[in-house]
Amino acid sequence: MTETLSKKDVIYAFSSTHQPVKRVDAGTTIEIETYDCFKDQVQSLETKISGIDWDAINPATGPIHVNGAEPGDVLKVTIKKLEIGSQGVMSTGPDLGVMGHRLTELESKIILIENGRAKFNDRLSLPLNPMIGVIGVAPAGEPVSCGTPGAHGGNMDTKLITEGAVLYFPVFAEGALFALGDFHAAMGDGEVGVSGIEVPGSATVTLDVVKQTELRHPLLENENGFTFLVSAETLDEAVKIAVEETAELLAARTGMSLSEVTMLLSAVGQVQVSQVVDPLVTVRCFVPRYVLETYGAVLLS
Repeated sequence: MTETLSKKDVIYAFSSTHQPVKRVDAGTTIEIETYDCFKDQVQSLETKISGIDWDAINPATGPIHVNGAEPGDVLKVTIKKLEIGSQGVMSTGPDLGVMGHRLTELESKIILIENGRAKFNDRLSLPLNPMIGVIGVAPAGEPVSCGTPGAHGGNMDTKLITEGAVLYFPVFAEGALFALGDFHAAMGDGEVGVSGIEVPGSATVTLDVVKQTELRHPLLENENGFTFLVSAETLDEAVKIAVEETAELLAARTGMSLSEVTMLLSAVGQVQVSQVVDPLVTVRCFVPRYVLETYGAVLLS
């Protein structure tokens, strides 16, 4: 039987000092309910976005203590099902996102989800790509706001974090203290306006522990391949770290030299931008699944 966790239990920062709202064994499947990133405060255009409680932004449901997860381990999160609400909201304005220097007023937009599409306006409907914006574990050291990404995960705003994906997080605190939130009905790479189509919803995930496996940054696996997710102050820095992490993993799993792996990445690797609007930017380095399969290699061991 699948366990459940209500969205009444939320955090606004990932922290090793949080008391868990739920304890589960490794291998547990749990359905987690979420608010949207505005904590469901904007339900119509009658609610002015400028008047909401901005201290209640990016809530993540949790944290969940996974029994047996210890620092140095990896938390494996399999997203088995992702459901979103029937209405979303977007917002942008001065000093927000890439275009904030040209905008003069904070504005919002209500977007209905109908017939498997997002009704952007009377003429234009958009295909959905439901995904999870905030997902991760307690970091090492000081608490990290749910609005900020990092080595612990957090607000990575990566459209690959969707149904069917498997994520691996380095564990920094006992029990991992996992939480998630900030769902989007649709979001483009970059999230340039500072919001996707923000929606409430629920995610059904299975939480497992991989013992004593070295991992420094979140790693994502799907049917197409694997991807390191790295957040840093600049795109240049994030790209460098993501490529280095990928090269080291490939060299260790295939036995190829670092120079050969570098050439391989230049031939088939894909450096992609996830988001450029959070306090740190997030990029990803993708490698097709067939590379590891050719060598009979496993992703984590």
